[in-house]
Amino acid sequence: MSGNTRTVYLLPYYLWIVLFVIAPVLLVLYYSFFDVNGHFTLQNYANFLTPVYLQMTLSSFWYALLVTVFSLLIAYPAAYLLTRTKHKQLWLLLIILPTWINLLLKTYAFIGIFGTYGPINALFEVAGLGQQQILFTSFSFVFVSVYIFIPFMILPIYNALEGLKPSLLDAARDLGASQWTTFRRVIFPLTLGGVRSGCMAVFIPALSLFMITRLIAGNRVITLGTAIEQHFLVTQDWGMGSTVAVFLIVAMIVLMLLFGSGREVRGGR
Repeated sequence: MSGNTRTVYLLPYYLWIVLFVIAPVLLVLYYSFFDVNGHFTLQNYANFLTPVYLQMTLSSFWYALLVTVFSLLIAYPAAYLLTRTKHKQLWLLLIILPTWINLLLKTYAFIGIFGTYGPINALFEVAGLGQQQILFTSFSFVFVSVYIFIPFMILPIYNALEGLKPSLLDAARDLGASQWTTFRRVIFPLTLGGVRSGCMAVFIPALSLFMITRLIAGNRVITLGTAIEQHFLVTQDWGMGSTVAVFLIVAMIVLMLLFGSGREVRGGR
């Protein structure tokens, strides 16, 4: 394939990137230099460095870290067992299927499940524990977030596990390694690429959650995504909302570079 032909084929891709990635980011950056009255200012960036927004940033990273860690703790054993079960394609379909459902519908479903008259509180009543406040807590926020993001953690780890050479595991057993030693010295190091990809696929979107914080956590969990929504839709301060978005974009780019900088080690079949 000649260079000119390749350029023609790549032109739609470049056009898509310019129109729907670069242009929106530049537009957000442009608006970040204007106040609510449309006057040029740098005060938005100064305001972001105040304790209120710094605390919000720490809260965003903390909850994104919690969601990522819990997703990893559940997803790795699930992916490991999935590689050793029959009908793998069927189980993969069942894991992927919830991602086809609208996020808002899933969120409202959990409102019913965790609500005062939902099935969870009904179980508490049967157990004699009485009604519990599950909605509008940090627990419900983390739980629902993990449920939503866990397929994106399972799939890359599953692909990495499927790519392992069986001969490596056989060699470890022949050398007398226990199952835990084989996992710690062979399996986990060779699947770090999948773990890294899964963590990136969960942590970065979790930083900008806002709908779940409002509907499930009742705004008791405040994140950068919540601040952006409030500034654009409530206070109409597009400049400050854009400034928060700029810092969020920069954080995401840095995280992508950090996650992608590690050397991926995997075994092929």
